[in-house]
Amino acid sequence: MSNYLESKSEELEQTLAKQIELLKKDSEDWLKFGAVVAVGVVIGYGIVKATRKKRVKKDSIRAMEVLEKEGLLNEDIKTRLTSSKQSTFWPNLTQRLLILGLALAKDKIYNMIFVPADEDKEIEKSQ
Repeated sequence: MSNYLESKSEELEQTLAKQIELLKKDSEDWLKFGAVVAVGVVIGYGIVKATRKKRVKKDSIRAMEVLEKEGLLNEDIKTRLTSSKQSTFWPNLTQRLLILGLALAKDKIYNMIFVPADEDKEIEKSQ
């Protein structure tokens, strides 16, 4: 009976080792596929970003030419047309970090105020 159990455990170990090898091989393929997709997305994003900047710049130049012909172009309008209007990721991130920091500070303050009071009550009960 023990020989049967030993042989069965060896078979299971070999099967597990084969399954792990197959999993590693499959995960390498998925990793390569994911890397190719990620590179494709980054390249596509770069192309779209570059072409969009050119289109916006051309539109701004055309608008300034039309306003100049009409005699309506002044410095304020020129700076509005030439300045960047895109929002960035960083202000949103800083707002979220600020809210997270305030929440953590609130939790620590609550713990400092209310937890010691509970501990004092437990100490009084034990005495």
